[in-house]
Amino acid sequence: MAERRLDRPKGERRGFGISRRRSTDRFGRISEGIARFIGTPRFLVYLTVFVLLWLVWNTLPITLEKGLRFDSPALYFTALTLVLSLQASYAAPLILLAQNRQDDRDRVSAEQDRQRAERSLADTEYLAREVAALRQAINETATRDFVRSELRSLLEELRATDEDQKTSESKDNTEPPETKAIKRAK
Repeated sequence: MAERRLDRPKGERRGFGISRRRSTDRFGRISEGIARFIGTPRFLVYLTVFVLLWLVWNTLPITLEKGLRFDSPALYFTALTLVLSLQASYAAPLILLAQNRQDDRDRVSAEQDRQRAERSLADTEYLAREVAALRQAINETATRDFVRSELRSLLEELRATDEDQKTSESKDNTEPPETKAIKRAK
């Protein structure tokens, strides 16, 4: 019986020395690489050169004489058709796998963008509330013009009081000392 390791979680157990998660991810990365390569101009050039070499090799009279021809033009290059069909039959699923992986990445990216937008909106709303509170607090505090007007009115009151005191003292100085004493007694 195979040895069961109880010191590892069930998901970490390996079959044939390869973990399934890594194998799936590795296969996905490989399929994406192939799909990306198939979509490049370099691949189209390589494929065109391959097909041209195939056609030239199988149409030269020398290859017919020496028996080196492996695909007959009389049968419309059946082997070439099979090779290109095989390539297309493998390319299509690999491209679909790559598209599915890209869709998953786009979905995760969209979710992160949505969460980031929600946080930005919440931050913006918080800052708007704070600015509104500051505006209300500023409206309740005294402004520079208000303080100046209050100081001016106090200064005018002080000057008026000071002038009243001076006039009353000047009247006091013109009165005889007896009248001053009588006023004090009252």
